[in-house]
Amino acid sequence: MTELTVIMPVYNGEKFIAESIDSVLNQTFSNFRLLILNDNSQDETASILEDYKQRDSRITVITKSKNAGPANLRNEGIALAETEYIALLDADDIALPTRFEKQLNFLKSNPDYGVCGTWFTFFGDKENRTVRHEETHDKMKIQMLNNCCIGNPTVMFKKSHLGELRFENEYVPAEDYGLWSQLIAKTKFYNIPESLLKYRWHPNNISQTKAENLKKSEVIIKKKQLLNLGISYNDANIDSYLKAVNLTRGLTKDEIIKTVEASKKIIALNADKKVYNQELFIAHIDKVMIRTIRNCKENSRAYYKFIKNDSGYYSKIPTLDAIVLFFKCLF
Repeated sequence: MTELTVIMPVYNGEKFIAESIDSVLNQTFSNFRLLILNDNSQDETASILEDYKQRDSRITVITKSKNAGPANLRNEGIALAETEYIALLDADDIALPTRFEKQLNFLKSNPDYGVCGTWFTFFGDKENRTVRHEETHDKMKIQMLNNCCIGNPTVMFKKSHLGELRFENEYVPAEDYGLWSQLIAKTKFYNIPESLLKYRWHPNNISQTKAENLKKSEVIIKKKQLLNLGISYNDANIDSYLKAVNLTRGLTKDEIIKTVEASKKIIALNADKKVYNQELFIAHIDKVMIRTIRNCKENSRAYYKFIKNDSGYYSKIPTLDAIVLFFKCLF
């Protein structure tokens, strides 16, 4: 029985698709089905895929007659997968040889974990830099409030833990952030602290070509996570709650006062609902608030007085930063 399905959407991928497929075929774990969904490519992608399909029986190719987009293609792949374990890989990235083996070993050994990612390293048009996301579930869950802390093409997950959740096409190119930020509330996540994927950076990366929708989608996704704390979309203070968990530079004194109030309320809400590890949650908000206070665009004696006497954060500000703040407000 095949144990793993690898889902790879591709659109006009003639330049890099062969390297990506080879990286799957050269894995130390070999009992998989590679499901490639060709999104009506207009270049030589189809002929390349046909060649690989003839050479390796583990490869299945589905060719779309109309462009569906990566989110819908991954959802189709998930629906077609007959295995419990599913791995994702983009058609321009490279999985290192032991990736599948190490992720499967972790997920099989930890039945309460549903998702396993890895660190990854940029290459191509961006200098080689390894992204080292948080490793543990509790830390990842809090980091999701700020950004997606798992590399989508590094993900392996258990289909049974996914339930009815799927990628949402309206969020592209943040559809991965949307899905993982919701699933992390239902199952445990882990990032293997080792770079097991090479992430290719080039001008046609979808995160660059759809930057405007990325920003809009990220705001919606962050608001959606606050629902777990009982904060609704139409809450009058929703923007202040977002600022309390996500750094926003250059706020006015009045905006910071509202953010301070929101930070205290959101800490109290979590103490009651226990959505996040409270100690880690407070540490995260403290870090955000100290940086927010330091980056106020209105430095005055009145502002300094508020921070020192009323904010509740003055004692948490490092000594050097407190001295700098004093002189900035004094002059």
